Order: sequence, then structure tokens, then C-alpha cells
Amino acid sequence: MIESTFCFLRGVDLATERRWWRCGIPTWTKFLSQAAIQGISRPRKMLYDQEVALAQEQYERGNARFFAGCFTPRHQWRLYEWLRPKAVYLDIETDSFGRITVVGLYAHGAMTSLIRGESLTQVRLHEELGQYDLFVTFCGASFDLPMLDSQFPLLSLDRPHIDLYPLARAVGLRGGLKAIEAALGITRREDLHGMNGSDAMRLWNRWRHGHDANALEQLLAYNEADCVNLEPLADLLYTRLACRHQEAALAT
Repeated sequence: MIESTFCFLRGVDLATERRWWRCGIPTWTKFLSQAAIQGISRPRKMLYDQEVALAQEQYERGNARFFAGCFTPRHQWRLYEWLRPKAVYLDIETDSFGRITVVGLYAHGAMTSLIRGESLTQVRLHEELGQYDLFVTFCGASFDLPMLDSQFPLLSLDRPHIDLYPLARAVGLRGGLKAIEAALGITRREDLHGMNGSDAMRLWNRWRHGHDANALEQLLAYNEADCVNLEPLADLLYTRLACRHQEAALAT
């Protein structure tokens, strides 16, 4: 999908992009091979050629951070297939004061849980996040990443980021993560059913003030489910959106 994306070019919207696809210009390579394109002036085509060639070069170099800057948040889902092998599915928990208590990171079938007062430090976060080229969250644009940025200001969060919440709405799925999971048949541990962020805060308080190991285990399990279930949700949403765009390209 990334090599068929032209919306990063100034003045190119979805309608223009789809018109190019229907006119036999579905990829960057094909665009660059055209001496002229109807509706684009020669100076504009030369400018676009430079920008497309640069994007192609950065893609071939594997420079994900370049696309964090040139693709708007609305279009960063198009990077998913390319960056999926280096994606991390991320979710945080907070206490009643808004302080981060747990940062959950799921990638390559393994879960990492960073706990406030123990393993959650700026240095450790930097090391962990530095392994990945793509962040995948649910409501992370308005919550998780701003919270991380404010409480760990030396972190570098300049990777592409896919927030699944607006993508779910774009394909007609409403509600929060748990409601969408239920609608799609994505499961989590039975004892975690019905839990929410307020429950996570209470579990944290039981751990920090009462050293309740069972409370910590359940909190981490809840956070892990929030992270792990982002992967099948991201796969499904990407597939639906990519199919929708393909159908639009074929429409007359």
C-alpha cells in the first residue's frame, strides 16, 4: 500500500490519488516513468517527481521515521504491511493522579511489562522502544503517547504511529476496544471480562499499598490483553481498509 500512496504530495487528495490509480498510475515507479500526467503542469510534475523519488529512496533504505513526518496521521495505516515486522503494540495504565503505572509492549509474540517503581525508567523505555519502527495503539494519539511524552520527555517518539480507534470507526466499528473485540470475536482471559481503566487503578492501589501480588498479576494480565489484542485488530483493519481502497481504484 505504501508504494501506491500519493496523498503525501501537496495538493493531492484521495480523489486525485484514485483517479491516478484508475488511469494506470498505481505505484511510485509508474508515476516516475510518466513524462506527463493529465491535469498536472510540467513544473508541478517535476516537483512531484522529486518528492516521490525521495520517498522511494527512503522506503528502500527502510527509513520509517521519514514517513512519520511526511504521512499525516490519517494515512499512516498505509505503512502497516511494510512495518509490521518491526511494530510494537503498546498500551499504558495510570493511577488516579494520571501517573503512568504500567507500560505494556507486545511484539513478535512476546510481552514486556514495565512497572512503575521497578522496571519503568526513561532509560529502559528508550531501550525498549528503540527496537521498533512503528507504534500501534488504541486511542494512543490522545492518551498513551502524550502521557509518555509528558512524563518521559527525553524519549524519542518520532516513529510512525497507527491509532486503531479512528480506523475502527472508519470501517463502521463503534465503541471502545473491548466492545470491538467482542464484535469481532477477539477473546481475552475470562476473569478479565468487564474490567476497565478504573479497575486497573484499583488493582494498582492494592499492589502499591497492600503488596497484593494477585492484584499485580491481574493488572498485568489486563494490560497484556489490551496489547496482545491490538495485533489481530490491526491486521483486520488494515485488510479492510486496503480492500476498500482497491475497490475504489477499480470503480469507474
